[in-house]
Amino acid sequence: MSCRALFLSLVAACMLLAGSALAAEHYVNGIDANYPPFAFLDKTGKPTGFDVDSMDWIAKKMGFTVEHKPMDWAGIIPSLLAKKIDMVCSGMSISPERQEKVNFSNPYWNIRKYLLVREDSTLTKDDLLKGKKTLGVQAGTNEAELLKQQAEAQGWNYTLKFYDSPPMAIEDLINGRIDGAAIDSAPADQAMKKGKRPIKVAGEFAEPDDFGVAIRKEDTALMDKINQGYELLKKDPYWEELQDKYINVK
Repeated sequence: MSCRALFLSLVAACMLLAGSALAAEHYVNGIDANYPPFAFLDKTGKPTGFDVDSMDWIAKKMGFTVEHKPMDWAGIIPSLLAKKIDMVCSGMSISPERQEKVNFSNPYWNIRKYLLVREDSTLTKDDLLKGKKTLGVQAGTNEAELLKQQAEAQGWNYTLKFYDSPPMAIEDLINGRIDGAAIDSAPADQAMKKGKRPIKVAGEFAEPDDFGVAIRKEDTALMDKINQGYELLKKDPYWEELQDKYINVK
């Protein structure tokens, strides 16, 4: 090989290495694809929602790319620990049980815990919690864990029926297959106001809690990026736009 050819080969190799070094880091966000308004699929099958759009904005601002991957909620933490995904930004409540396994970003949203009944129901919060009733709840959620703990601590004898998503529990509630449903306030409000479903709130079964982004404990650099990203997002007008688009339903 001539000196000129060798020189050009070295230049090309250096440029390739430089390009690789400058390539944006790519992360996969695991989502519950049926948890409106935070994460769901639009009519074309594309992931969207408050959390999806928020993380897209943060990724662009912080210089990385993100892919949103629909997953079974009950197995989403194991998928994170197995490195099948890199984060969970999808309406996940920060809880002590989860914090034993993963770290959470700073809280970005506060959520309430509703007990829903049919619109024509006379059942009260006490009826649902202290009577022999059947409550629907999404499997693998903080709500499910809280209801299990309450039943054991208080000696309450309701039966829990588990669902893959809040909308599925609401559908069974409307059709009379369960007596009540334990659901976060945001998807419940969406169903009642935007979806016009014939349901109402009978009370709250636990104290409000906070949503955060779940990340593996060793991924401290990613955690810093996400926390900085949310700080910037909350100061930007786009934060209010997202709330008006997804949360403040009429």
